[in-house]
Amino acid sequence: MNKTTKYKIKAKALFFKSFLLVSSFFIITSCANDDTQTVAEFTQLVMADEFDTDGMINSDIWDYEIGTGENGWGNNELQYYTNRTENITAQNGILIITAKKESFEGASYTSARIVTKGAQAYGRYEARIRLPYGQGIWPAFWLLGADCGPAVVWPQCGEIDIMEYRGQEPTTIHGSVHGNGFSGGDAITKSYSLINDRFDTGFHVFGIEWAPEYINYYVDDVLYNQITPADVPGEWVFNHPFKIILNLAVGGSFVGSPNSETVFPQTMLIDYVRVYK
Repeated sequence: MNKTTKYKIKAKALFFKSFLLVSSFFIITSCANDDTQTVAEFTQLVMADEFDTDGMINSDIWDYEIGTGENGWGNNELQYYTNRTENITAQNGILIITAKKESFEGASYTSARIVTKGAQAYGRYEARIRLPYGQGIWPAFWLLGADCGPAVVWPQCGEIDIMEYRGQEPTTIHGSVHGNGFSGGDAITKSYSLINDRFDTGFHVFGIEWAPEYINYYVDDVLYNQITPADVPGEWVFNHPFKIILNLAVGGSFVGSPNSETVFPQTMLIDYVRVYK
């Protein structure tokens, strides 16, 4: 979508608070990958960040997450996340997250990770993103249970990965859920691949539609997967508010480390993030 035709929305006014949304929707069916799937239409926009203000992120919507995290954010990642404009900035209506190869606070790479202050259960979540490229590059657009912490630890709090991507596989993204009994390498996941195209050469819309009994996965409005309670071997932990996270990791168990052919800096470009109920 051309930036001149995007919604002109004041994200602050539409910023959503932490609450459980119980919304009405109608059900239709669609065929994708030979499966009959339920599709919900969520049409009421409740949060949008179009990144139209140059400079820092909108502090009414987002917080920075800083540092290396415990055990590389639990994934053996190699970067130090900062709030520097060298690693994250909004320019000309695009949020730019940049991974750099540099020595910083004991790490060999820097990048950025942000999380919403508000949380919501259920709805449509989508972002228009152009992904980076290279061995060991790991961008993600995902949701984490708002109650994650000392009292409710991961994966009991739940995780919904709307889009994960290995930089060394530029034609394929992955959508997954994590909970007790199906986390990490045992997550319930499905991949989506482009034909004669790559995710690092243009923008694509990654989204989910999430209702109490299913999570549907989309790329550019193509429904490619549905996950229901019947598909997970443990408890369905996707019935409470989640926060949105955007990050660009370097290294880690999912992608491996960068190699001599990995070019830095690498950028993840986010055109918008929108949430509907």
